[in-house]
Amino acid sequence: MFCYQCEETMNGEGCTKNGMCGKKGEVADLQDDLIYVLKSIAFYNQKARKANISENGTDDFMLDALFSTITNTDFRASGIQDRIDRGFKLQSEIKQKLMDNNSLDVNDLPEIATLSPENLKDRDTGILATENEDIRSLRELLIFGIKGIAAYAHHAMMLGNTNKKVNSFIEEGLVATTDDSLTDKDLTSLVLKCGEKGFDVMADLDRVNTATFGNPEPTQVNIGTRDNPGILVSGHDLKDLKQLLDQTEGTGVDIYTHGEMLPANSYPEFKKYEHLVGNYGGSWWHQKQEFESFNGPILLTSNCIIPPRESYIGRLYTTGSVGYDGATHIVAKDGQKDFSELIEQAKSCEPPVQLEEGSIMGGFAYNSVLSNADKIVDAVKAGKIKKFIVMAGCDGRHKDRQYYTDFAEALPRDTVILTAGCAKYRYNKLNLGDIDGIPRVLDAGQCNDSFSLIVIAQGLMARLGFTDVNEAPISYNIAWYEQKAVLVLLTLLRLEIQNITLGPKLPAFVSPNVLKVLVDKFNITPNTTVEEDMERLLK
Repeated sequence: MFCYQCEETMNGEGCTKNGMCGKKGEVADLQDDLIYVLKSIAFYNQKARKANISENGTDDFMLDALFSTITNTDFRASGIQDRIDRGFKLQSEIKQKLMDNNSLDVNDLPEIATLSPENLKDRDTGILATENEDIRSLRELLIFGIKGIAAYAHHAMMLGNTNKKVNSFIEEGLVATTDDSLTDKDLTSLVLKCGEKGFDVMADLDRVNTATFGNPEPTQVNIGTRDNPGILVSGHDLKDLKQLLDQTEGTGVDIYTHGEMLPANSYPEFKKYEHLVGNYGGSWWHQKQEFESFNGPILLTSNCIIPPRESYIGRLYTTGSVGYDGATHIVAKDGQKDFSELIEQAKSCEPPVQLEEGSIMGGFAYNSVLSNADKIVDAVKAGKIKKFIVMAGCDGRHKDRQYYTDFAEALPRDTVILTAGCAKYRYNKLNLGDIDGIPRVLDAGQCNDSFSLIVIAQGLMARLGFTDVNEAPISYNIAWYEQKAVLVLLTLLRLEIQNITLGPKLPAFVSPNVLKVLVDKFNITPNTTVEEDMERLLK
């Protein structure tokens, strides 16, 4: 095993026995094998697209398989092995179609195209198989960005959206990581192209989310509890929440969001459900304590699961790309999921233990913010708002994450925080007040709603007369943890946003030479102390 795809990797270098996330070495090795199989499928898919041959659902499979390898998603060896087996079946089917169409020269195939179930065990599929450190760094940076694309594309796909250009890029990028003729310059170009496709896929997801559930509205979200039994929904998938709400109407069972599902409370479609009570708890890493105290069933709809305690694993349900041995996995049939098992279990459970009371604000996506742009622009022109600080990204369990709470608390009262992702939980419950009725924390939503932050920044800066967002009164203090955050960072870089502060530590997969390129071109800076970063970011 060697894995360094997340921020908490062992000693900032790489996990080699088991993952710090709780992933077993066997699962990590199987995930490497799965990515390698996907590269082979991508080769054949590229050929099939050029020959106008149907891929028979390989796009759906590729998105799910890539998503399953993101940190804290599928911990099951059986789940990953099943995808490997299905992958080989798809690869064989596409290969046969190409041969039947005379679109494939079997005597002139690259090594990745000769992969089979029989010779997979003889291939070195691990990250360290690429010996050149810089090429390895760029290949993995590209793959991790592609994993982020797949996660967002998968959510959009669940709501009926497919973007062939995005799927085609996934194939292009995967195949490129097997091409030894590509230089570091070639790979850097593909990494930035990945950021471009990241913007596209986040825009797709925003479009299908708002078309389905309406535009998020500024909303006071309850963080207390009621006396009914409940079901807690975590992860990111809004369609799963909608189906669960429909199936629990009139049952006496309340529904609560958790973690990155918090933004669902701000969509008009979800406000129609009286039994959607509000949000319970905080970000993903608190779940062991919060899931235990919730008392009722918990539904994980995507990544951000961590190895559960025995005390609640019998109440834990997974669906989609996420899985854990011992938890009940719910599979869709014809696009629909039957949640009756956890609903019946909920009826026999005690109500959740109340952790806190009151409310928190959410729903500040670009539509709601830009509809009030005049008020914000007036506050800027009057000198009441001096700076916007983008503090988006991921939360994490290490003590150095306290930096983000301290930074938010120390910001002058004439600054406004723009946030998205679970990083918000470091400061969204602080009493930071408002500026002329404008909350000092504007929460755009989930990590994919970083797209909203980009649109907000561009819209506000245009209204303030700036043609270059890098000259505008906006700074970036970004926290990362996993591969979706990697994609968001690549998207910011592709938009040529400079002077980003990144933390709490720099990615282990970025080699010194690749880091130098990022620093020279974009002036990416690791975070230091609150005082030093404050001085730099508030200039």
